[in-house]
Amino acid sequence: MELEGPTLTLTDEAGRILTCYIEMSVEVAGEEYALLNPVDYPVDIFAWVSSDGSEETLMPIDEAQLGELFSTAQAVLSEQNLKLKRSALSLTVEGDLPEVDEEQILVLEVEEAGLTSEQDEYQLLATFFHEEQEYAIYTPIDPVLFVVRLRDNEQPELLSPEEFQAIQPKLQPYLEEHLFDEMDES
Repeated sequence: MELEGPTLTLTDEAGRILTCYIEMSVEVAGEEYALLNPVDYPVDIFAWVSSDGSEETLMPIDEAQLGELFSTAQAVLSEQNLKLKRSALSLTVEGDLPEVDEEQILVLEVEEAGLTSEQDEYQLLATFFHEEQEYAIYTPIDPVLFVVRLRDNEQPELLSPEEFQAIQPKLQPYLEEHLFDEMDES
């Protein structure tokens, strides 16, 4: 795999890694922060669950379920030349994603603390059955970005949601400038 630009590797408590491109770094209030975009594509696996016999709902799977069906999901994705990985912070796939099919896009509404809902769009990569249960593997259409604190000679530190909320107003001008620069280059 050939990487485009500087990268940084995140490691979780289980020793799993996630290699990310450094989209930008900035110093705010004497601390250095970086905006990271994973090299591989983050994915989520959902189970189709019937709630009242007729309506089906997508439910995210938990870690125990993932252990049971990981090899099946891996085999299904390998048919598309995609390699499923248990990376830090997220499952990821390595390889070239198929073209987005507008009919296969899933729109999830996320409400946070009773505030207005935000919509996230996901691209369907595959469906499969495991022990008579149907599952679907999706990847977000929009990039998944992580904000980390950088400290000399230490691992990058992922910000907690509370820390991100506290620093976000100070980071916002830099993030907006970075996003506008990206749009100008397209």
